[in-house]
Amino acid sequence: MPAKASRAAFGEALLELGATDERIVTLDADLSKSTMTAKFARTYPSRAFNVGIAESTMIGMAAGLALTGRVPFACSFACFLIGRFETIRVSVAYTQAPVKLVGTHVGVAIGEDGYTQMGLEDIACIRALPNIPIVQPADEIETKQAVAWAVEHPGPVYLRLTRQNLESVHGDDYRFRFGLAEVLRPGQDVTLLASGGPLWNCLEAAKRLAAQGLGAEVVNVATIKPLDEETILGSAGKTGRVVTVEDHGVHGGLGGAVAELLSEVMPTPLRRLGVTGFGESGDPKGLYAKHGLDPDGIAESVLKFLHR
Repeated sequence: MPAKASRAAFGEALLELGATDERIVTLDADLSKSTMTAKFARTYPSRAFNVGIAESTMIGMAAGLALTGRVPFACSFACFLIGRFETIRVSVAYTQAPVKLVGTHVGVAIGEDGYTQMGLEDIACIRALPNIPIVQPADEIETKQAVAWAVEHPGPVYLRLTRQNLESVHGDDYRFRFGLAEVLRPGQDVTLLASGGPLWNCLEAAKRLAAQGLGAEVVNVATIKPLDEETILGSAGKTGRVVTVEDHGVHGGLGGAVAELLSEVMPTPLRRLGVTGFGESGDPKGLYAKHGLDPDGIAESVLKFLHR
């Protein structure tokens, strides 16, 4: 299966699901071409709402629609969506309105658009709120199944999607299971936890580490909130070392969630890889390399962590 951005897979899934489920509606803040809901809007114009550059209004409308039986997908760049934190806090989390928040263009891998368009703090913000799970799929197959799950999920959810194409890490027999992490590659020396964009790079890094005699266990943590504590603790207990890898700030994201879990339940040496400052404009692959999120950077960090 060719590489595809999770935002593109989201748009395709929404169009397919919308054909048989008239509850589904979309809301956009003047970015439907980028969030990939434009085709849904053309196909089902009475079920698509473009509110202009008014994200708070969009979220409030979505909450109202959700509370009257619709299944609203409120979509924007993650940085703009989470920038309306106070509206999400009250209108979605507090009321438990089953709004499907969709943040696209996450992380430094959006490339040339630069920091002002990068979602680097979104996980940290949503993790702080009760009632909103966080799902970050790693490829087309997982994205489409996660969207189908979100339609039927009775509460709110935050879907975190990429601008860049993602290589496939799953076969046709894969089934998304909310709340469960997935061991993609077994290993005995170190655990690599990741989701979304960096996951493929972790698998490639594991190959480099294997060439040096190290067995890296790669775990797909598609559900970032709530964490699959059993799988993560089981892997950490086996390998004794954990590295988290995320295209997000190192504070408050996947690494922070894992650090909280390990420190409270099973203290384990942990290294968090992510963005340590602000993002910047540049080539996506170059930015991953600069921030140590490419296969070579991940492998090098693991070797240093293990004193090899």
